[in-house]
Amino acid sequence: MNFENEKCVMVIDEDLPTGMIANTAAIMGITLGKRMPEVVGRDVCDKDGNEHSGIIEFPVPVLKGNAELIRSIRERLYEPEFSELTVVDFSDLAQGCKTYDEFIDKMKDVQETDLAYFGVAICGAKKKVNKLTGSMALLR
Repeated sequence: MNFENEKCVMVIDEDLPTGMIANTAAIMGITLGKRMPEVVGRDVCDKDGNEHSGIIEFPVPVLKGNAELIRSIRERLYEPEFSELTVVDFSDLAQGCKTYDEFIDKMKDVQETDLAYFGVAICGAKKKVNKLTGSMALLR
């Protein structure tokens, strides 16, 4: 991955409670790590020789959005223009499931338009990511 021409962001619904914002970011981050293992750096040692797991090699800004904005971004991400981007979304349906099997069973019976997105992570060509999120503010 060419870090100069690539970008990764998360857009999370700022109206969610703090715990759900943190959970949304954590879930999407873990999934991004699986989808893009090459962006996680090697393990490192501190001065005392203690090992620390590698982390992502570039920043991932967390941007604030709301349910409507995140839905519109998610819909645009289905367009052919954005098909090369890596996308991870997290919805109310996913958050409400106790097991992955439950998630699988429920997801196959719901239409995409019925999902309420808590967040979406987008990685890929900087130009395309900026086209979708370039004017958005950081979630603070």
